[in-house]
Amino acid sequence: MNKSKFPTPIIYVCLFLLPFFTNAQEQKTLTAKINWGKEYVEPPNTRVSKIIEVNGKGVYVLREKYSNGLQTRPKVYLEHFDREMNLKKSVEQELKYKNKQRDFEDLVMLNGQFYLLTTYFNEAKKRTFLFKQKIGSRSLTPSKTMDMIADSEARNSENEGEFDLHISRDSSHLLIYNELPYNKREPERFALRVFDKQFEEVWNKNIVLPYADNQMTVEEYRVDNQGNVYLLGVIYQDGAKRRRQGSANYQYVILAYTNGGEDFTEYKLDIGDKFITDLTFRVGDDGNLVCTGFYSEKGNYSIKGTYFFRLNAQTKELYNKNLKAFDFDFLTSYMRPKDVEKARKAERSGDEKRQVELYNFSLDDLILRSDGGAVLVAEQFFVYEDRNYDNFGAGIGVGGFNRFPYNNNDRFRTDYYYNYNDIIVVNIRPNGEIEWTARIPKLQETVNDGGYYSSYAMSILPTGLYFLYNEDGRNFEGNPKKPNRVYNFDGRNSVMTVAQIGRSGDVTIFPIFDTNGGGAIIRPKISQQIGKKEMAIYGERGKYFQFGSLKF
Repeated sequence: MNKSKFPTPIIYVCLFLLPFFTNAQEQKTLTAKINWGKEYVEPPNTRVSKIIEVNGKGVYVLREKYSNGLQTRPKVYLEHFDREMNLKKSVEQELKYKNKQRDFEDLVMLNGQFYLLTTYFNEAKKRTFLFKQKIGSRSLTPSKTMDMIADSEARNSENEGEFDLHISRDSSHLLIYNELPYNKREPERFALRVFDKQFEEVWNKNIVLPYADNQMTVEEYRVDNQGNVYLLGVIYQDGAKRRRQGSANYQYVILAYTNGGEDFTEYKLDIGDKFITDLTFRVGDDGNLVCTGFYSEKGNYSIKGTYFFRLNAQTKELYNKNLKAFDFDFLTSYMRPKDVEKARKAERSGDEKRQVELYNFSLDDLILRSDGGAVLVAEQFFVYEDRNYDNFGAGIGVGGFNRFPYNNNDRFRTDYYYNYNDIIVVNIRPNGEIEWTARIPKLQETVNDGGYYSSYAMSILPTGLYFLYNEDGRNFEGNPKKPNRVYNFDGRNSVMTVAQIGRSGDVTIFPIFDTNGGGAIIRPKISQQIGKKEMAIYGERGKYFQFGSLKF
């Protein structure tokens, strides 16, 4: 990391692409400018959780200290970095009130005002209370005045009831929701509370889902710009509450609570004889729903292509419906030649069981275009376990911390492998037609870390989409003895990498050899776009951390 007092020079991005990266990709040049802020020692047992707000005064960040045993209580900090990414202030948020410890829920900004959200479980009343406190924009300290904004039934201290929130697309409304106690095999119950941008309650309602708990799971909650609430759920026809391979035993449904929660509408969604393997939605500016996702010909765990449709909120009519299978070349991108040939034979013979599909892709984002179209972004993600006999019988990792669940009786250890691989982007026209699809090749596998340095950050620029992630630097150097060797990113040999998807869907990959970063590894999950052509990046090196600005 840069410790110099002098300004960080412009870093020019070089282009050295292996055949692995150059297949079907346009090669260009790209200039990026990185300005690192100062380097700081990270407080023990703390992590930066998220960037809360970016404005003319700089970047505001949430840091959390996690409990490391019964003697250590969790702590929360609000930190302010200026536009040069230098730390100006770090303030611990007091979680005690009248000698009672509260639990931290979230720290948000609405209409230029920071709010601290905390909960307290009342053992005598068997209820959990949610409080809000204003935080001073200069002092970064919470007000001594607390407002109770919600309370919930809670059967015991181990099941206190959790509150979650969602902010509308234009930040004019905030939804706070929580599950209420219910009896097994009865319909689940939820409390919905909608607030305006002044954090004043607009409406609240306790709802009962129209299906028993073993028939339905809720996957998404959303509030639109008018304060209407939508729940995306999956109904299981056999009550198993899990998907059966090769059997369409489930259906997606959207439940809408509108007009201040007084009106209820149910929308059942299907695309004919195809398996919907994943679905997400947004509420358009016209109040109608935009739905998209992936489908399969085989079953529930792979994808053959993508679909798109709109749903008229008044008539329940589905329109602008469009399905498109991924091209064969797209499906077989970066496969070994012999596997491509096997897939080609299955395609020619019509052998559906052996035809190639993609696996384990998770929908990350649905971006509504200004012209009414949409962009879908997904990443291949999965976790697998490896259970081995521990010859040493210690189960202890680096630094003396327990790195994996360990059983002293059978002396086995379990390692968890986190895989974040290729990124898929689908660009959809306003009429529902698929304009183009793009695929960014990426291999990231790390062990027992939750994918701490994996995945990506995305920026939307006039020239296209830019994806920032960590890549193994050896993939850009080339290996004369093994020219087709592709190295998996495992936390070592890290090179900051940008993949650009142009307006026509062309993909170009650029390594950023940051000689001034001092060996820092970026955390893409924390990094985010903060301007039209600027991204805030967060990097760590051992016990040190720093923020930086990446300008395209």
